Amino acid sequence: MPAKTTPFGLTPAEARTLRALSTPAKIQKFVDSIEYQYADTAMSPRRVLRERKGHCLEGALVAAAALRLNGHKPLLMDLEAVRDDDHVIAIYRERGLWGGIAKSNFAGLRFRAPAYRTLRELALSYFEHYYNLRGERTLRAYSAPVNLARIDKQNWMTSEEDVWCVTDLLIAARHYPIVPDKVARELPRLDRRSFEAGMHGRVAH
Repeated sequence: MPAKTTPFGLTPAEARTLRALSTPAKIQKFVDSIEYQYADTAMSPRRVLRERKGHCLEGALVAAAALRLNGHKPLLMDLEAVRDDDHVIAIYRERGLWGGIAKSNFAGLRFRAPAYRTLRELALSYFEHYYNLRGERTLRAYSAPVNLARIDKQNWMTSEEDVWCVTDLLIAARHYPIVPDKVARELPRLDRRSFEAGMHGRVAH
C-alpha cells in the first residue's frame, strides 16, 4: 500500500517535521543543526531531511520548504560573488519587511531577522560578512526573488535526483549590482579580527 502524501508530495512524517519548524528562527536552528557538506549536489528537501546534511543551496531549499508549509511563498535569492562561491538564501517577509535563512560555513552569512525594507537592504546586510580566504570582500550582486512554485512539476521538494532545475532558475534570474565596478576594485581587505569572527565554527574541507 503506497504511503500517504501531502499535496506537495511529501509524506505525512516529512510534512510534520517541516510544519514543526513554525518560525524562521526555528527553521534556521534546524538548518544550523545539519552537517555542512562539500559536495557537487543539489539535494531536495526530502533528501536533506533524510540525510541531515547539506551545503548552502540545500539548506536554502529545506528552509524554503519549511516556510511554504508555514504559510510563506517558497522564495530563494542568489548572492553572486567574484573569486568566491555564490550563496543562496531562503527569503521571507513579515509585516512588510524581509528576512533571510541560510546554511553557511561562515558565521555571518546565515540568519537575518525581518528588518529590511527592500531586498537590496537585505542583500547589503551580507556584504561585510561575505569574503574569501584571502580576506577580499567578494559580494557583487543579488538576484530578484525566485519562486520555486514555478517548478513544482519538477518535484523540487521530493526528488531523489539532484534538482539542478533550481540552479537553472537562479542563474536565469535578473541580478542587480551591489557596488560599482570602480568601487569594487578599490575595496580594502577585511581586518584580521573581523575575518576570524566570521570563521567561527567553520567546517574545514
